[in-house]
Amino acid sequence: MDLPDSLAAWLPQARSITVLTGAGISTDSGIPDFRGPQGVWTRDPAAAALSSIDAYLSDPAVRRRSWQARLHHPGLTARPNAGHAALVELERAGRLRAVVTQNIDGLHQAAGSGPGTVIEIHGTMHEVECLACGLRTPMRQVLRRVEQGEEDPPCPECGGIQKSATISFGQALRPDVLEAAVRAARECDLFLAVGTSLTVHPAAGLCLEAVEHGARLVIVNAEPTPYDPVADAVVREPISASLPRLVRAIAGAPIDGAS
Repeated sequence: MDLPDSLAAWLPQARSITVLTGAGISTDSGIPDFRGPQGVWTRDPAAAALSSIDAYLSDPAVRRRSWQARLHHPGLTARPNAGHAALVELERAGRLRAVVTQNIDGLHQAAGSGPGTVIEIHGTMHEVECLACGLRTPMRQVLRRVEQGEEDPPCPECGGIQKSATISFGQALRPDVLEAAVRAARECDLFLAVGTSLTVHPAAGLCLEAVEHGARLVIVNAEPTPYDPVADAVVREPISASLPRLVRAIAGAPIDGAS
């Protein structure tokens, strides 16, 4: 990917960069996206019901299917790719304000991003939360119970319904997490939206928060997004190739791929 002259000219000027990442950054790690041409919900619209909190709470069959899906979720064994590694290099260069991720796979942390840098706006698949008492348990610990025959394992403390510690449709985001994400958008001079359709709010609205507070907006996504018209630049090339080149242009340092 050759950067347009205008983009290459002002990228190195960025000193405080916030990055919003979506499912597209993890597809090269073997985790399919949701809304793309080959997305999970594109190919199987019924799968979206697994992400509805109302369906999850009211229908034991949905919970049983959800637990079976978690057993085989590719995020349990996925490894970071060059896109994740590029953001680690951006952090090491001292230019990264925050990574606000819509992803639940933990690959930013696995790649080496600092825990204080990553804001998981939609939670994490690596923990389980009781919806009654709030107890948190490692996902693998609960999945062992599923493997041993518990189709819908209840909370060991109160017997309540458990689910992955992720935000489902119909659930509110944690106010402190959303506040941190909004602050990161408002306090940057460059906002990169990477691998996200920018159709899910309030995450998508962070683009406007950044622009309205003076930041430039760059969108890196294979498909058009609703925010393309307000972006300073739009990049359509694959993320694992384009994001490392963008980071090189910003930080002026070579970037190795993920291990």
